[in-house]
Amino acid sequence: MRYFFSFIGTGNMGSALSRAAVKTISPENILLSNRTAAKAEKLAAELGCAAGAVPQAAAEGKYIFLGVKPQMMAGLMAEISPVLAQRKDRFLLVTMAAGLDMARVAEMAGGDYPVIRIMPNTPCAVGAGVLMYDANAMVTETEMNDFTAAMAGAGLLDRLDEHLMAAGSGVAGCGPAFLCQFIEALADGGVACGLPRQKALLYAAKMAEGTARLMLETGQHPGQMKDAVCSPGGCTIAGVRALEARSFRAAAMDAVIATVERDREMGK
Repeated sequence: MRYFFSFIGTGNMGSALSRAAVKTISPENILLSNRTAAKAEKLAAELGCAAGAVPQAAAEGKYIFLGVKPQMMAGLMAEISPVLAQRKDRFLLVTMAAGLDMARVAEMAGGDYPVIRIMPNTPCAVGAGVLMYDANAMVTETEMNDFTAAMAGAGLLDRLDEHLMAAGSGVAGCGPAFLCQFIEALADGGVACGLPRQKALLYAAKMAEGTARLMLETGQHPGQMKDAVCSPGGCTIAGVRALEARSFRAAAMDAVIATVERDREMGK
C-alpha cells in the first residue's frame, strides 16, 4: 500500500470527495485516476495529489474509491479484479454506485473483500455535505474509524443501514438538484418582479443557507419556522397558498420516491 486513498473516477462526485479528503489528510497520500487521464492530472495538480492509471489506483490504495456509474461497475471490476487478486496487503473497496449493494460489488470484484458503501452529495466538496455510509462484516472497527476520520472534512458523516441507502440518497444525495431547481425558480420569480438576476440568485441561495442553519442550530421543526414567517393575512401566507395549490409538498415527496424506485431498477 502506497496511498491511503486512491480514487478511480474524478467526475463530479469523485472530485468532490477528493476535495474533502485533502482537508484532513496529506495530498501526498492520495492518488487520483480517471479514464481520461488529463482530467485526473488537472485535479491532482490543483490539489497537490498524485495522478496515475486505473490499475495503479487498484494496486496501491488502501481505501480504493470506485467512483464510476453503476452501469460501468462491471466493466471496471473486470479490469481491476486481476490486480486486486494479486495484492498481498490489505485493502478496502469504497463504492458509491446507486443500486449496487456491497455483496454485489464484492462479487464483481471477485473476492470476499472488505467493502464500505457510501452515499455522498456534492456539497462535500466545500465541507458542508452529507455522507451516509455502511460497511460489510469484513471491515474492522479501526478501519471504519480511520475512514470516517479521514473523510471528516466532507461535512456530516452518518452511518445508515444499507437497506435505507436509497432513501437517504433520495433526500441528501439527489436533494441538491431539487434545491437548486427551487433556488433557480425563486430567483426567476424575483427577476419577473424586477430584481437583477445576480441579486435574485444571491438572495435565494443565502436564504436557503441561512434557513437550514437556523433550523439545525435551534432544533426547530420546519413547520414551526414556516408558521413564524406567516403573518395573518400577509404576503408569505399568500405565497404558501400558491405553492400548496400547485401540490408543492406532494411534488417534493414524489421526487424522493422516484429516486428510490429508480435505484431499485438500477440494481436489477
